[in-house]
Amino acid sequence: MSDNQVHDPLNFMRSMWGNMGFSLPGMVAPTFDIEELDKRIKDMKAVEGWLRMNLSMLQMTIQGLEMQRTTVGAVEAMGKMAKDAAKSMTPEAAPEAPAAPEAPPPNFFQGTIHPENSAMSDAAMWPWQMMQQMREQMQQNAEAAAQAAASAAAEEAAKPKARKPAVKR
Repeated sequence: MSDNQVHDPLNFMRSMWGNMGFSLPGMVAPTFDIEELDKRIKDMKAVEGWLRMNLSMLQMTIQGLEMQRTTVGAVEAMGKMAKDAAKSMTPEAAPEAPAAPEAPPPNFFQGTIHPENSAMSDAAMWPWQMMQQMREQMQQNAEAAAQAAASAAAEEAAKPKARKPAVKR
């Protein structure tokens, strides 16, 4: 008999509904009390709002992670492109030169750029340069739109106002 209880779907449903905080007979037999129905509707709408809020937060989190993944992928691709460009600009075999005294390593913050490092330095600045170009273009577009709006307002102000025709009585 215990095997039948394990595979009994009604037993499973009874245990599931029993854990929800309300009894199964109340769900099977509808109530005719309007106040009780209003209370249930209000409760269900509160749950719906909570679930919608959680859904929107989940969607925003997913979108944020997708944007982060795309950004990391783009940065990795740019790094690979810069590395490949640096490899292609270095000569295959450098001629042997007499040993020179070892110079101290260049300080990055002094702005010293050696010709052999210029391709890599330029590649590292590509995102910054692109953002600066976009900012300049947006600023130019905003200035052009402001000038167009100002000239349209000046033209409108320069027009003489039309008089209303006299109404015959």
